[in-house]
Amino acid sequence: MGRHVRGSLFLDYVRMLRARREAEWSPRLPPEDLPYLSERIDPAGWYPMATFERLGLLILELIAGGDLEAVRVWGEATVRTLADRHADVLVERDPRESLMRFHVVRRTLFDFEAATISRLHDSEVRIRIAYGMSAPAEEAACHQTMGFFQGLVELAGGRDVAAHFAERAWEGRESTALVVTWKPPPSSG
Repeated sequence: MGRHVRGSLFLDYVRMLRARREAEWSPRLPPEDLPYLSERIDPAGWYPMATFERLGLLILELIAGGDLEAVRVWGEATVRTLADRHADVLVERDPRESLMRFHVVRRTLFDFEAATISRLHDSEVRIRIAYGMSAPAEEAACHQTMGFFQGLVELAGGRDVAAHFAERAWEGRESTALVVTWKPPPSSG
């Protein structure tokens, strides 16, 4: 059985590509991927990770122009959408609890361990990322994930948020290790 991604994430990719009405997809995608660009996507359904990877590579090329910083910023921008879909994820003034809650939600988005919190403190999280894709797709997805976690911590009140990759799967490591640090929100008083 292959790996799958929830339709709510898959739909984001499909929408971006559908907006490129002038593009001809048949030379760029295998025949099995083409129907996804015209059929209705069920946000609660499961979709093939291999197709998600190919769509992501097209987005990286055609929309982001290969700019990984643009991918990271887009990842940061997606936090608000996820917080709207899962209102209980974001805990105001509590990045640590927000990360714990997202960890539970993440299990509903992929049917494999795509991003796992391996260490969590009051001002730091270490996340193991393993999408299992080609090196270019893995690198882009990890930058998107970095932006997402930075955005989540910031929305939850973390200040001076910083992130870096301690290990990189696209450079031959088994997985990517993302480290995000922040200063706690000021105490309310």
